[in-house]
Amino acid sequence: MNNKFVKKLRLDNDYSQEYVAKKIGISRTSYIAVEQGKKELCLSEAEALSGLYHISIDDLVTNNKKKHAKYEQMLFAFLRELDGDRKVPKTKLAKLLYFSDFAWFYFHHKSMSGLEYRKIAHGPVPDYYFRLIEELDGDGKIEIDPTEKGALLISETRVGEKVGADLLDKKEKEMIKKIAASWKDKSTKEIVDFAHSQIPYTFVEKGEIIPYELITQEEPAHVY
Repeated sequence: MNNKFVKKLRLDNDYSQEYVAKKIGISRTSYIAVEQGKKELCLSEAEALSGLYHISIDDLVTNNKKKHAKYEQMLFAFLRELDGDRKVPKTKLAKLLYFSDFAWFYFHHKSMSGLEYRKIAHGPVPDYYFRLIEELDGDGKIEIDPTEKGALLISETRVGEKVGADLLDKKEKEMIKKIAASWKDKSTKEIVDFAHSQIPYTFVEKGEIIPYELITQEEPAHVY
């Protein structure tokens, strides 16, 4: 457990030590020991803490700032590649990011962002995705417009244009460009159906982390 990050999360959210301790089911004294790096949380306590902050346990352990920054750059790279569409459905954007990570693993034996993906009803997605969308909206980097059918459309703002792409190398950018081109004219339903038909999504149970290694069982034409 990254005790300094755990403390920062509490302070950033203006929570007291007593409040967090009650939320995860331990005493205030025990929680103080966690922030001091003198005590480790058990799995159920760690899950409660990650749920409180809406992040994954992996985030609590490693404080993946660089991974998060790269994932953010990947998101903006897709928005820019799909600039002709102007607004990209939130669900479709999540699938494009999933394809980039798992396709990169398929060809290079490591993911592009390094984040963990979880199986949920709407598809494979990192826990961080939803928090990132909220943060980008709050920072004015993206604009979110609801449709009459309830879908959320995402577009880059002038503030978002300042987000760089220095964490993405040339080959990663080329992969993102290829994936965007493959799905540019396809509907959200088509991309959802495709992602849900892949081995990584069908193999695991709902709520479980999806092992990247499962994508290697797919045929090349069915990676993205």
